Amino acid sequence: MFLKRVALKREEINDQRRYPFHIPAIRTFSELDLKKNVTFFVGENGSGKSTLLEAIADQCGFNTAGGGRNNTYELHASDSALGPYLRLSWMPKVTNGFFLRAESFYQFATHLDEMAQEDMQTYGSYGGKSLHDQSHGESFLSLFANRFQQKAIYLLDEPEAALSPQRQLALLKIMHDLEQQGSCQFIIATHSPILLGYPGADILSFDQGEIQLIEYEMTDHYQITHYFLQHRERMLEQLFSEEDEE
Repeated sequence: MFLKRVALKREEINDQRRYPFHIPAIRTFSELDLKKNVTFFVGENGSGKSTLLEAIADQCGFNTAGGGRNNTYELHASDSALGPYLRLSWMPKVTNGFFLRAESFYQFATHLDEMAQEDMQTYGSYGGKSLHDQSHGESFLSLFANRFQQKAIYLLDEPEAALSPQRQLALLKIMHDLEQQGSCQFIIATHSPILLGYPGADILSFDQGEIQLIEYEMTDHYQITHYFLQHRERMLEQLFSEEDEE
């Protein structure tokens, strides 16, 4: 494990009413100790999990639109408002890694194509061909299988967006192989109950107005999915009857 602590430099914030400091989980946040090689951020959209992950990526020196330290391309509104107010504590510090941002992965793939016009070896870390020549899911797995290496930190924002359940399992295998070598750290914001099932990981919930450790079986992702699979017809009947009443 490399990144040990994330702290908020609250004394430098002039107006805590502005974005993103008004988000409840960010407003109550002071510092976070990372104790596992794999940490998940969970919570509803708007809870602050992706905001904090993006800010960590910013302070790691990664492109906040997605990529590593050497991926310098511009994307509108990709700057992190929270990043300058974070302090990261390392032991030891690493500079290798990657920030995957599912919503801007298309732009990252285009950036690689532009780099490859000058050096075809660019594709070497991504399966040997343009990510645009692969399906969305294939391109994600190609990134994971070829770009992810040892002694690095990987920040993934909703990687399940392009992955089928089978490919989510493939990602878990890649993570496990790297983590077992003791030289990789993952911080992942996700809604996937499959990914959250990774053994021994810490799950941090951003709901309820604060960041708190939560057990896998206590996450909404597990409970709702489990209930749906066990009581699909009853759940859908209740859901549709509520819509009819409206």
